[in-house]
Amino acid sequence: MSVYVQNFLKFRPLLKELVTRDIKTKYRRSILGVLWTLLNPLLMMLVLSVVFSHIFKFQVENYPLYILSGQVVFNFFSESTSSAMSSIIQNAPLIKKVYIPKYLFTLSRVASSIVNVMASFCALIVVMIFSDVELNFTVLLLIVPMAILIVLSTGVGLLLATIAVKFRDIIHLYGVLITALTYLTPVIYPISILSPKIRFFVELNPLTGILNMFRNLMLYNTLPTLGQLLISSVIAVGTFLFGLFVFYKSQDKFILNI
Repeated sequence: MSVYVQNFLKFRPLLKELVTRDIKTKYRRSILGVLWTLLNPLLMMLVLSVVFSHIFKFQVENYPLYILSGQVVFNFFSESTSSAMSSIIQNAPLIKKVYIPKYLFTLSRVASSIVNVMASFCALIVVMIFSDVELNFTVLLLIVPMAILIVLSTGVGLLLATIAVKFRDIIHLYGVLITALTYLTPVIYPISILSPKIRFFVELNPLTGILNMFRNLMLYNTLPTLGQLLISSVIAVGTFLFGLFVFYKSQDKFILNI
């Protein structure tokens, strides 16, 4: 285990450079640049709030904040896993030329998404301030569900990156899966309106537990229960270890397929 830690520390400067490159590439030739990461969730919040609050009449207090908090969690998962999925394929020329631990390319995509989600979180704070919503000490504990989310996203990203090397169709299929996952995650609707059968499937979604913890801490000043923490943590760590195992077992064959 110490060998892997030392290897990671050795290539840590490279990971920093990869993250910087990914962020610059994403916002290249963009007038607004990183500011767009702040504006995008705000604009989506306005559109979704108008559509769903007036058409479906959801009885949710501070519904715009409800949506925005859901977007912070779900958009990070969607962006980090989608970009991580193509990390090996897009860096094929570099992988063929020199030895670099291949997991660094996947980690850099997740890390660059962390930078983006910080901007989205700032947007959430701004909206809360202008909405006169009280910021409590529980906001400081948001690092817990976000850490669980990062671990889960990294595991899924490693797994998707491995699959995408051999089966490129997963890149197109994943867009459909993310769309389906959007409706299986209570981002725009309260889970209380669902029928028991549908609610069962929504609660099976690991993002639901993480999102509920995030919202309860951010909006309702409610601490998660020990059971919620354990279930979400076990799923996230289990997914990460499984994704890392599959990635490690397959990485030597990447060169044959990229």
